[in-house]
Amino acid sequence: MTIGTSEPSLPIAEQQAGNITLLQNGDAIFPAMLEAIHGARYTICFETFIYWKGKIAEEVAEALSERARAGVAVHVLLDWVGTFRMDEALIDLMLSGGVEVEKFRPLRWFNLRRVNYRTHRKLLIVDGRIGFTGGVGVADEWQGHAQDPEHWRDNHYRLTGAAVGELQRAFFSNWVKVHGWKPEPGSDVYYPELEPTPCLKVISGSPWSNRGQLQRMFLEAIDSANESIRIATAYFMPGEKLFRALLRARKRSVHIEILMCGVHTDRDIVRQASRAHWGRLLKAGVRLFEYEPTLYHVKLLVVDSEWISIGSANFDARSCWLNDELNVNVHEKAVVREHITMFQEDLAKGRKLSLVQWEQRPVLTKIGDWISQLFRRQL
Repeated sequence: MTIGTSEPSLPIAEQQAGNITLLQNGDAIFPAMLEAIHGARYTICFETFIYWKGKIAEEVAEALSERARAGVAVHVLLDWVGTFRMDEALIDLMLSGGVEVEKFRPLRWFNLRRVNYRTHRKLLIVDGRIGFTGGVGVADEWQGHAQDPEHWRDNHYRLTGAAVGELQRAFFSNWVKVHGWKPEPGSDVYYPELEPTPCLKVISGSPWSNRGQLQRMFLEAIDSANESIRIATAYFMPGEKLFRALLRARKRSVHIEILMCGVHTDRDIVRQASRAHWGRLLKAGVRLFEYEPTLYHVKLLVVDSEWISIGSANFDARSCWLNDELNVNVHEKAVVREHITMFQEDLAKGRKLSLVQWEQRPVLTKIGDWISQLFRRQL
């Protein structure tokens, strides 16, 4: 399966296989997304957790506004919590250009119960034919190529084929909640006929529908592993069932490597809570690493060199139970090999953690870790 020549070219794409293209870091991710937006003829659907401010935030807002002025139907869904740091002038710019902009679950007296449930999805769907998903937010922290602590390390993906329709359906499952409208499934401009993508399976999780689906997928993946498990995640704070699954895998002699954020993190409480439980894994022979150059925001699971899961979900309880997330499972050898190579390159930039170091950490650090892990289900 190949991408048609009638679609926009991708000189900045790092690797391409079948219907999925890996884009590493902002220097590759943002040009690809902007190229797709500029090429939109009918519709753009954009959903994200983080949209802050800066040069790339302005470029995206201007591109969306330009397309809306040209007659393209542009729908933008922004998480209310994730946009606390957003420049409101960007919303005004989009609205003045004709973009439909909605905030997901803003704080209201009548929905206090729901304020803890956020959309963490990162979706861009253009003309129903080109889709993007992964970990990247819209902020200058994602610019560049992870060259220093001010520029973060992340992956994003360009999709074509029938899997894009699943991204579109996930977008409208939330859009209809805040806007009250969604297109009919037979709408050609939102749901065109697409080439099948048998090697790609979209897993969409939400606290209100498909609850716990991502955890079930993670559990089945870990329990099915015979040789190796590789996990890359910004926030490593799985629930007890996932911890036990990892320990069961080690009893089967499955080789496990986990790469996560180090000192460069925007949520140190998660690192502390995670650290409280490292001993159980280290004693079982799980190899743990902390990425050193900058904040590590990649989300990746590789099982037995056979298949991968990529998308917005971290390996934590919040992604499994509280957030709206979307992952794509890929069963294509070339893509899996590419990600193993990428994982090993990232791992080489990580600091290996040892059981001795964990046991000898200062008493105050141990106390802080223990207190932090009491909130693990919310982290």
